[in-house]
Amino acid sequence: MLDDIALFIQIAQRRSLAAAAGHLGLPAATVTRRLRKLEEAIGAQLVHRSARKFSLTAEGEAYFEAFADLIVQAEITRRALSSDLHALQGALKVAAPTNISVGILQPMWSGFLKAHPDIRLTLTLSNENKDLLEHQVDLALRAGSQTDMRLYQQKLGSIATVLVAAPGYLEAAGSPLEPGDLSCHKLIKVVALARWELKHVVTGARETIHLNPFVTVDDIGLARQLAVDGHGLALLPVSEISGDLQTGRLVPVLSDWQGPGRDILVVWPTGRLLSARAKCLRDYISAHVSGNPVFQGTLP
Repeated sequence: MLDDIALFIQIAQRRSLAAAAGHLGLPAATVTRRLRKLEEAIGAQLVHRSARKFSLTAEGEAYFEAFADLIVQAEITRRALSSDLHALQGALKVAAPTNISVGILQPMWSGFLKAHPDIRLTLTLSNENKDLLEHQVDLALRAGSQTDMRLYQQKLGSIATVLVAAPGYLEAAGSPLEPGDLSCHKLIKVVALARWELKHVVTGARETIHLNPFVTVDDIGLARQLAVDGHGLALLPVSEISGDLQTGRLVPVLSDWQGPGRDILVVWPTGRLLSARAKCLRDYISAHVSGNPVFQGTLP
């Protein structure tokens, strides 16, 4: 009914059914039919029909006075929202994991801000998957599988997880030759990677390591630093340790075995249209991730 009331306001403002039809791009018969439908719904005639003169009935005047300002304001608001939805400027609220955002993805955020200086980015970093609707987040980057059915998900890549240790630790404790040897070593456990399920990259054989960790932490960055400092073996995402592998601060252990890959996804609420700003960032992230071998499951 609101659409038909808006149509009636157009008729009243232009003092003509034909003029309203032309403005809205509708057939004159459609305008007449919808006006008649509205009059039947409210039980009153709104327009005196005359080929020579246009006029509103008393009921029509009352409806026009009651709804005209509301309809005009609604149209102004609709146009403003539509403009904001399609503009590559304005506010954009994004959530992302802390570790990769301040690490391997830091150049990506800087590059996006440089390429789109009119977008006001609010970037919330957390290793917890916070509720996007509750926090009014437009777009989020996530690591690991997602089970929230309220979110659209687009997979961008996958990060391998590998066993690593500092050379000094291996010199002192020896290098394990098979997964069963891990029980003789100090293990650094990350809460997010609570189970060590290893897969042989050639044969596909699988081993589950029942952990008796030397230390347990809830931050991957701290686990990485503990491994670099020689405190034991750790199963870590390559995205966190690619620099350490290249410099030799950490070396692979049981290199024929890997842990589960960690999917990298971009997600957004299902009930919300993506703005041009959010689409722009989504595509920018996708291009950056697809161009980095670390996010395609390879080792540096």
